[in-house]
Amino acid sequence: QVQLVESGGGLVQPGGSLRLSCAAKVATLDYYTIGWIRQAPGKEREGVSCITGSYDFSATSNSLKDRFTISKDNANKMVYLQMDNLDPEDTGIYFCAARAPIPIVASSCEAASTTYDYWGQGTQVTVSS
Repeated sequence: QVQLVESGGGLVQPGGSLRLSCAAKVATLDYYTIGWIRQAPGKEREGVSCITGSYDFSATSNSLKDRFTISKDNANKMVYLQMDNLDPEDTGIYFCAARAPIPIVASSCEAASTTYDYWGQGTQVTVSS
């Protein structure tokens, strides 16, 4: 089983920033697509951003791409989500998730996707004054 561990959530004021981290406990990050998905209270899960393990491709939701940036460090098997100019509407649990290469390593991904094979526990982000 692939293990994913999120960190970096917390309480931040509107307009502030947070950087979320996802540690992927796998042999190599190259094989996987990694996504960030969030769930606000009372709402269904929403795909935020994604990045491919073996290519430079990444994607972020159109409504968030001016403020959120995904990145990765293959050597350390880490994926990050930089969140700037946060709004109370960004409050929720943020999950990282992984999709296995079936049958090949992915060359692209869709930010809105919430379909993944492996999920982390999530980290809470609260944006409030």
